[in-house]
Amino acid sequence: MSYELQALIGSAELLAVAAAEVPAARLSPLAQGLALIPATPAFLSALQFGRGEPGFGGESGFDWFPDGLERRLAAWSKAGPIACVEADYFGGSGTQRAAVWADGRLDLGPLVSGEFEPSPPEGSPISRALRRIGARVVDAHHHDEFEAVGLTAHRRTDGWAAPDGA
Repeated sequence: MSYELQALIGSAELLAVAAAEVPAARLSPLAQGLALIPATPAFLSALQFGRGEPGFGGESGFDWFPDGLERRLAAWSKAGPIACVEADYFGGSGTQRAAVWADGRLDLGPLVSGEFEPSPPEGSPISRALRRIGARVVDAHHHDEFEAVGLTAHRRTDGWAAPDGA
């Protein structure tokens, strides 16, 4: 089975403001007062400010990070931390990337786990980013913050953007 996710994650209130600024954004609720905006082609297109603007994407390894997103993340993060996450798994192996912006600047990361690398004791890049924005493992039914906020609900980024959640 595969799992693929490219998204922004933050408090539901913060991402509602972000989604209002980018009409192509689709807001999906998560547990613990968090929400997710999937990085759909329409959302990424709406964020393009023009070529040549310095970008974070190439340095971080995020394949989907468009020109102009770093500036938006810095602005939005003045109201609260916001994570940029990516996961790509097939058959149990894969990669994760995560970074968190807070107070108008890059605050954590980019954190990267490569294919076949074990997660460090402090957790996977996405779990660490989720912890930084306030997620917690609250009961024994969840292995980590990734599960605790409900990121297992969909196996593909576009599943988060579907109007009916399917």
